[in-house]
Amino acid sequence: MSDVRPFGTLPDGRAVHEIRLVGDGIRASVLTYGAVLRDLEVETPSGWRRVVLGYPRLEDYLAHSNYFGCIAGRCANRIRDGRFTLDGVEHQLTLNEKGRTHLHGGVDGFDQRLWTLDGATANEAHLSLVSPDGDQGYPGTLTATVTYRLGARSADLVMTAATDRPTLVNLAGHSYFDLDDAGDITAHETMIPAETYTPVDADLIPTGVLAPVAGTPFDFRAPRRFHEATGQTVAYDHNFVVAETPAPAPRLMARVRGPKTGLTLEVHSTEPGLQVYDGNMIATPAATLSGRVPQVNDGFCLEPQRFPDAPHHPAFPSVVLRPGETYRQETAYRFILPD
Repeated sequence: MSDVRPFGTLPDGRAVHEIRLVGDGIRASVLTYGAVLRDLEVETPSGWRRVVLGYPRLEDYLAHSNYFGCIAGRCANRIRDGRFTLDGVEHQLTLNEKGRTHLHGGVDGFDQRLWTLDGATANEAHLSLVSPDGDQGYPGTLTATVTYRLGARSADLVMTAATDRPTLVNLAGHSYFDLDDAGDITAHETMIPAETYTPVDADLIPTGVLAPVAGTPFDFRAPRRFHEATGQTVAYDHNFVVAETPAPAPRLMARVRGPKTGLTLEVHSTEPGLQVYDGNMIATPAATLSGRVPQVNDGFCLEPQRFPDAPHHPAFPSVVLRPGETYRQETAYRFILPD
């Protein structure tokens, strides 16, 4: 039986709801606003452990989102100049970063939309959103769906999309994790099975090169601290190339262990890229559900997706979706207790 509760009202009077889900050793809260994963807790031998950053009030999401827990779209990540050419037609998207970059779907992305709750059970929530033709400059009417499903200390995220005209789609879950629920995630032990990554320019736009991680601060093939003492200071907001094409079934993208609790998160996904962000731009005066005002590096994001700025790099996995095709992403977050 589903547990759906009021969670506030948008400025235009529309009601936002919270769906509370329960699995085996795991529980979650999902909002219809932004399809946000507001809360995620894992049962450990020492009690329930909160593992994501979320706000207690709707007003905090409206004023200080930081994209906490949202579904980013139509195109997650960055598109240079907000321009792309599709089938010979140039399209201009809204610019919402430094006046020259289209980030996470633009000025009014999917993170700021009221999604429709299509159904819920004790451990599942199904939401949908219709994005009209011309929305943020994108062609075509797009229908997107999101399903959150809890299992045995696991949370599955399934996203689909269909369109009536050729368009771009690259959805991503944007949860900030902290496996110790203590702030400062720089000591989390991290493994990412990527041989290459996509270097970026000053605007965090990929240059188009697939660079080897070997011998760089981007080498996480063997587990190490998120911020290792390498003599080089790196603010991580980069795409790691786990594969060069999507997979039919989820594969391991990352494994992260909290140094204090020993709780481990594994991320598996059908996507080829993993955007890794260390929370170096967190900025909010609002306290989270844990009662702390988060500071820089107080949460990390692992965002399976296609590569950033794909429309400008033909060698990158395509983000083009055409009528009759279905975009589908399956991502699983699996939590492993310490021995």
